[in-house]
Amino acid sequence: MNSETTDIADDAPASGKTEPKIAVDDVRKVFGRIVALEDVNLTVRENEIFAVVGDNGAGKSTLMNVLCGIHGPTTGSLRLDGRPVAFESPDEARARGIETVYQDLALMDDLDVATNIFMGNFPERRIGPVSLIDWEETYRRAERIIETHLERTIDPRAEVAFHSGGERQLVAIARALAFDPDVVILDEPTSALSVDATELVQDTVRTLQRNGKTIVIVSHSLDEIFGLADRVGVLYQGRMAAIMDADDVSKAELSSLMVSGERP
Repeated sequence: MNSETTDIADDAPASGKTEPKIAVDDVRKVFGRIVALEDVNLTVRENEIFAVVGDNGAGKSTLMNVLCGIHGPTTGSLRLDGRPVAFESPDEARARGIETVYQDLALMDDLDVATNIFMGNFPERRIGPVSLIDWEETYRRAERIIETHLERTIDPRAEVAFHSGGERQLVAIARALAFDPDVVILDEPTSALSVDATELVQDTVRTLQRNGKTIVIVSHSLDEIFGLADRVGVLYQGRMAAIMDADDVSKAELSSLMVSGERP
């Protein structure tokens, strides 16, 4: 099966640009004798919410890791804004405007929100030959990211441990936004969250889109996708079974594609 099927939605960018924001061209990824991805093709339009779904072992995490620079493709290539890119590390992807928020969040509960957002990326001020963390600027920037980019109110001086699951997810997203990315990849962003927390995160994803970000959501939860994604790509056994407009597919169809690679 070719990795793009007749189910694929028109890939002309919604913005009218000639090139998509991200293009994955014939990507194959092999680990030893294991083929994790096979001839995967997809495009992500600028300023859209694109969801990658699939069952466990479908290749979602591998594709995410290729996009964010953890793994390079064995064969095939990536394009960003129409230009070929080959990331050797997440730092290289970051330098090109791609940030990833991983499922485990990697937050430090006993430190405050601002410190979690800027850990390893603190604003600094110089006193003679010495560089020191500029704490006033750290808290100011953290508050600005949360209020301006996420359009939420979270105390940047409060410890992360005192925040809900949804708020913790927002802190992790704010940490990604501190690098001013164009593309934000979210790995299972509402996994294990309550209904209220899920709605909080989904509203925040819509806010990111409204503020000009391109969003890629990696998930196996169909409830997470409907009403949020513009388009959906379904991975099945390492291949892209279909790419569809989210409004044109039912949960039953997505479920069938995830478990069999075919529509019901």
